[in-house]
Amino acid sequence: MNDKKTIIIAEAGVNHNGSFELACRLVDEAAAAGADYVKFQTFKTENLVTRSVKAADYQKANCNADSQFEMLKRLELTFDQFGKLADYCRSKGIGFLSTPFDKESISFLASLGMDYMKVPSGELTNLPYLRDVASTGIPPVISTGMSTLSDVENALEVFMDAGFLREDIILLHCTTQYPTPFRDVNLRAMLTLKAAFGTVIGYSDHTPGIEVPIAAVALGGKVIEKHFTLDKNMEGPDHKASLNPSELREMVSAIRNIEESLGSGIKSVAASEKENIKAARKSIVASKEIKKGEVFSEENLTVKRPGTGISPMFWDEVVGRVSPADFSRDDLICF
Repeated sequence: MNDKKTIIIAEAGVNHNGSFELACRLVDEAAAAGADYVKFQTFKTENLVTRSVKAADYQKANCNADSQFEMLKRLELTFDQFGKLADYCRSKGIGFLSTPFDKESISFLASLGMDYMKVPSGELTNLPYLRDVASTGIPPVISTGMSTLSDVENALEVFMDAGFLREDIILLHCTTQYPTPFRDVNLRAMLTLKAAFGTVIGYSDHTPGIEVPIAAVALGGKVIEKHFTLDKNMEGPDHKASLNPSELREMVSAIRNIEESLGSGIKSVAASEKENIKAARKSIVASKEIKKGEVFSEENLTVKRPGTGISPMFWDEVVGRVSPADFSRDDLICF
């Protein structure tokens, strides 16, 4: 992957509310914002949850649903629709990604030829699932919410055993709460993942606003994933913790500015500031009239702008020398 360019994944997730039309509109907005990928979630509810499982608290609050099964069933798109979405993404010039949540969905998404296979935080400790994802040979992007370093290490071993190299794997620091309180972000843990495992690192964000993903890029994150929606007031589990289209555009623009501003790390004079040396730096000048043959001294020299003459860093070499010419007050001293 390009070390300088941050991969930005606009996470549409299930914010299409089960509507193919809305899913296409989400693709349009992600492409217009300049994201590299738009990502959905692919599952068959019967393969994902039991009928008795209760909705999480944030899901109950945002979906008016007590049953996770019933909520998810309303949010499904068919495999055929996902195939059409992948084609639609190509027509819009944006990459298509989707997170699989069951074996059947893994196989289907692998057949679409995605660049990456996303492993969500909830599946990090699902050994059969991890083996199925690894068997596709598609580079994994692994979210690490709700996990310890030991959990991450165990998951990585599955991919290493399948023949993946560490540089093939992307680990995303994440906090699985919607929205995530800032006090729980612990963004430095992203750097801990880098130090512990030597993989590419990034951040999957669930905080309000765009500040934290921008900070993640400044810290060295190479992949950013962020939920977005067409309307935060829509009913659904993730809308309220998502960006609206204008906020997504603002985040993408800010990340591009940050990655450009990080530069090479070499301390040097920037091209844009070279001309300012003359105006901002100073030179050794005459503080009074000096006659040829007179000795330069602390009394007849001073330092003033512009910086086009002898640098004040050579003050000790100039003081004590004999003036080679006449100088008026404020003349640049020269030899």
